[in-house]
Amino acid sequence: MASFDTVKGVLFDLDGTLIDSAPDLGAAADKMRTDRGLSSLPLELYRPMAGAGARGMLGVAFGIGPEHAEFPALREEFFRNYERCMTQRTLVFDGVAQLIASLVERDIPWGVVTNKAMRFTAPLTKGMPLFASARAVVGGDSTPYAKPHPAPLLEAARQLKVQPIQCVYVGDDVRDVQAGRAAGMGTVAATYGYLGSTNVREWGADTHIETPLALLPLLNFRRVA
Repeated sequence: MASFDTVKGVLFDLDGTLIDSAPDLGAAADKMRTDRGLSSLPLELYRPMAGAGARGMLGVAFGIGPEHAEFPALREEFFRNYERCMTQRTLVFDGVAQLIASLVERDIPWGVVTNKAMRFTAPLTKGMPLFASARAVVGGDSTPYAKPHPAPLLEAARQLKVQPIQCVYVGDDVRDVQAGRAAGMGTVAATYGYLGSTNVREWGADTHIETPLALLPLLNFRRVA
């Protein structure tokens, strides 16, 4: 398993990496079903698609994709539902709080880079104590491009005041690995996230972790001049 030298900043994806937001995402979509007199679906059906946001949730709830004529209106309804419940059931993954505390103790700046729009990212991160120490929060619409483009990661590194080559990016989706590599960062695939059942070794990440705390032994915090 790879390790990283002279790490001066750590960046994370949000959903499926730091937080388990599947229960709130699924609830927002499932309410749309029950509001229409349809039966409720179990969380286990929504969870694997949580990383795909509205597209994934509406695909599970109604079997439609972005090409469907009603998708834009349904997506906005989903967004409104999600805004009302986004912190009701969302939890930090086990070990994440300890991981972040260790980074803060070592004075290693950390931040978030997500494809979730800032419409949701800002209130969510402001509403959870975990993110009080984050020095960068970059959403899917914070730059002209979303992941897998490197622009959001480069913006986050700028906010951390750390060179990209001295950053590590951790995520649970192949797009996270692609963005990290394109930005020149070390990449770590989080297999405990929503897509961990896929063959993460095919993503091209430098390494992978099965728990959040498994990241710490991989990081060499030796300062560089």
